This record gives sequence, structure tokens and C-alpha cells, in this order.
Amino acid sequence: MGVARDVQSMVSDHERLTDAIGIGVLTRLLDRDLVDEVIAAADRQEKRVRLLPARVVVYYVLALCLFFGDGYEEVMRKLAHGLRAVGSWRSEWKIPTVGAISKARMRLGAEPLRLLFDRVAVPMAKRSTPGAWLRGLRIMAVDGVIFNLPETEDNEEGFGRCGGKNPAPFPQARVAALVECGTRAVVAAEIDPWKEQERVQVARLLHAFEPGMLVLADAGFYSYELWKAAAATGADLAWRVQSELSLPVLSVLPDGSYLSEVGDPQQKRHNREYERKRRASGMAVDYIQLRVIEYEIPNRDGRGEIIRLVTTILEPVEVSAAELAAVYHERWEEESVFDEIETHIRGGSTVVLRSKHAETVRQEIWALLLTHYAIRHLMTEAAEQADIDVDRISFIRSFRAIRRQVSDQAAFSPRNTSSGDPGSDLRDP
Repeated sequence: MGVARDVQSMVSDHERLTDAIGIGVLTRLLDRDLVDEVIAAADRQEKRVRLLPARVVVYYVLALCLFFGDGYEEVMRKLAHGLRAVGSWRSEWKIPTVGAISKARMRLGAEPLRLLFDRVAVPMAKRSTPGAWLRGLRIMAVDGVIFNLPETEDNEEGFGRCGGKNPAPFPQARVAALVECGTRAVVAAEIDPWKEQERVQVARLLHAFEPGMLVLADAGFYSYELWKAAAATGADLAWRVQSELSLPVLSVLPDGSYLSEVGDPQQKRHNREYERKRRASGMAVDYIQLRVIEYEIPNRDGRGEIIRLVTTILEPVEVSAAELAAVYHERWEEESVFDEIETHIRGGSTVVLRSKHAETVRQEIWALLLTHYAIRHLMTEAAEQADIDVDRISFIRSFRAIRRQVSDQAAFSPRNTSSGDPGSDLRDP
């Protein structure tokens, strides 16, 4: 059956314009049944027939991310364009007004998008995915980003802004995320007011840590309690720490790393010799053993900078110091993730989000994370089928291709990319 007839069969005599709207190829991952499930789980089903039902509003909010620079009505026109192209437009159909769209977003709220992200966003790298593994461990990283928000009373109250006497020009939301480095897929996130500490956010991300992962983190994340809780998940850790952290050399290992220990800084402790005697006598001492890797790299000034990593992997035969030092710099993949969201999807890190209410701010950020994940999912699938490294596929070209596909085929059933080469028009020339 041709595409036009597919669309015609979707649009019955009793359907509304918005019943026929989808988001093109992204609907493969975010299918209607799944969207309906999360709407029901969030108790956002319509109590009466509306011009903009909840499912359509979910897709529309995602489309707002794809067409960040366009107005509300223009984005809806893009979604409806496919219907006009195949002659399925009905004369009685009208584009919803900005007011109707705004009210529909408020009715939907953030919870369906959060639930949809939780259902969809899982690590996607396979064993064959280049750059995704170290000695059988899935390489992950945690980091955070700040989003600027429209200057409204509701956003100010819900999120606040940094700075004391010289406050930031906009209210701000802080987002912490767990990213799969090999695919740059965000698989867990927390959204909070700007003043929330990143360590607190990461503590709430620990549900996504699991055995078989190697989680990387920068120096600002370490604390005794967070390290202890993260290690208890069964995931392996490799975190940078500040030079001020006391890490005594207990024994030097063959690869140049050394074993050390850290204690709870909140507990009153005697001198280390007294504590060793306590340990020797069998008395409990609350210390965590870890392994330390120290190495020097040139900084931007051309001078040497000492990098100090601590890890739960105690045996060099499992992963050497050189391997851990090399893999730690994969943490910058997370920086690339936020650059893709801020620069390519949003149009620049200084651009504020659309939403004027704290609830729709959260809705919009979940939609941004979902949209980025869906694009990365398509890129990873394309790389697999073409048997290439996903790094060879351009994010911006993929983003533009998906935008074109949404505009031109908004009402079409997405093509099955399991045949042929779905990445042929996404790769860098």
C-alpha cells in the first residue's frame, strides 16, 4: 500500500486533524500505545473530547524541541503539512490557537513526559558498539547542566536564579544526567532548581547505577557518603578527586597505582596509628578501601596538571592504571551531549526555554531529553546497520534529516529502517 493510501486509511470521516498527527520517524521509538500508557499512568486522560488530546500534546511538545525557533502555530502547521501534501486535509480542520495549545500543555503537565523518558531511555550500546566498553564494563558518566528560563514569576518561584548581589539575568533549572558514553544517550536525569547541589541530584540517580557499569565523574561530585552509596549499587566507579583529599599510600601496585582508604569525615577520629591498632585488635573502623591513579597531563597553559582518580577496581589485572586514565577522558562525551542539546536543538546555550510556568519547564526539559535520546537511538541503529562507528554519523545532519521527515511525513507511518541503510543521509561526507 502506498504512503498516500496509508494516510488516507488513518483519517476516517470522524477523525480530527490532530488525530492524524505523529512525529515521523521518532514515532518508531515513541509509539502511540506507549504514549497512551504513560498518559494513563499519569492520570492525564481526557475527561471529554478535546481538540488537542493528551497523546497529541505529547507529540507536539516533542515537535517544539525539533523546531525550537518556531512559534506554537508554526510548529503545528509543520506537523499538519504532510496531510496537505497527500490531499488528506479537510476543509473544516483548523490549526489550534496559541491559547488552546498553551492550555493543553498545562493540562498535560510534566509527569507523562517524565514517565515516557523513564520507559524509553535505557543503555543502548551492544557488545560490538565501539567506544562503549572497557574490559566488559559499560562506560557511563555523570554530569550536570544549567538551563536558562523565561523571566516569569512562576519560574522565579519554582526555580530561582543564581547569584547574590549580582543575580543571573534569568531563572535557571539545574539538570544532572547519567550518560552512556559510547552512544551519548542520556539514560537517567534529575531536574531541580538551580540551588540544588549536584551531589544531591546524583544521589537520586543511583537507581540507574548497576553492576557491569563503570561510572565516571569529575572532581566536584566526590563525597564520602555519595561514594559509599554509589559503590553499594554494584557499579564500578572511577572519579576524579581534589588534591586536598587525604589518601595515604597503603601499598603500591605494579602498574604505579596504589591502594588507599578513606573514612567518614563526620566521625571524630584519633590519629591514624591509633586507628591501625584498633583495626588490628578487631575493633570496627569505618573505612572504605579504594585504588588511586595519579598522572600528569599538559593544561591549556602548557604546564603539567595532576589528575587524581579513585576507583573501586582494586586489582590492576582487572583494569590497568593506564586504561583507567585513558577511559576517564571519555567523560567529555557527556559534555558533547549537553552541547548537542544546547547548541543544535535549542540553538545556543544562552537561549532561554519556551515555557513560562515551572510545570511546563519540567515538561519541556523532559521533552528535550527524550528528543535527544530518540535522535541518538536512530543514529546508533544506523551505525550498527552500516557497520560503522556512531561517531562517524553527524548529529546535526541527523537532526536536520529528522526535522525534514517530520515536516514532510508527519502523518505517515514511519519507514522500517531495518532494511537498507538508514544512516546513508546522516553520515558526514
